[in-house]
Amino acid sequence: MSIDPSAQVHPSAVVEDGAVIGADCVIGPFSIVGPEVTLARGVVLKSHVVVTGKTEVGEETEIFPGACIGEIPQDLKFDGEKTRLIVGARNRIREGVTMNTGTKGGGGITRVGDDCLFMTGAHVGHDTTVGNRVILANQAALAGHCHVEDDVIIGGLSGIHQFVRLGRGAIIGAVTMVTSDVIPYGLVQGPRGELDGLNLVGLKRRGVARSDISALRAALQMLRQGEGQFQERAVRMAEESDSAYVEEITKFILGESDRGFLIPR
Repeated sequence: MSIDPSAQVHPSAVVEDGAVIGADCVIGPFSIVGPEVTLARGVVLKSHVVVTGKTEVGEETEIFPGACIGEIPQDLKFDGEKTRLIVGARNRIREGVTMNTGTKGGGGITRVGDDCLFMTGAHVGHDTTVGNRVILANQAALAGHCHVEDDVIIGGLSGIHQFVRLGRGAIIGAVTMVTSDVIPYGLVQGPRGELDGLNLVGLKRRGVARSDISALRAALQMLRQGEGQFQERAVRMAEESDSAYVEEITKFILGESDRGFLIPR
């Protein structure tokens, strides 16, 4: 066990032999830190937090009461193999959040980026990759093997099916089930998620130029009503636009997909 002298560990907390606790960490009452856990500088565990498994938590991440981070996957095929959870810096992981380690069949690592917010009761399943600045609202759940790119927002009580990809800047409405890939900057809503437009609010907040937003609107219209197969429309869409944002959507559509795509209504 290695605990930096500047760390604060409450007397009722349990830090098991082998854990590495960095400078300026705070481990609150009745929290448990497992023997293969590494907490980087400034990590804060409020009270009653469990961090276990082969788990790394990045600098200044704050974990709130009742969260359970690094437990084994919820996968019947899991056979006790050594897998990992890597959580980046400056994340806020609120009450009751769960994040599982990976599985051998999925590459062995569940990975979370930087500056994310996981609200109460959110779940990150095994072998899932979450980018930077992602928000999961209350009780939102990512199943195993999902890939969530940067700046995605997932509304409360929503579920993302196994192997689904969510493109950068997409937004998922509340109480929505997403069973297919969502293009970058897409807006998805409805009980059985439907691609219903663009995340225009998010684009404007990020200061995307009006010309690029217009190009994205035209691209979505081509995807919706153009001739040929969906992938063929995407190729033609890129040929007719010089917008980097449109090119990003094209690359996403032409990339490897295990679930197919939500098609614009």
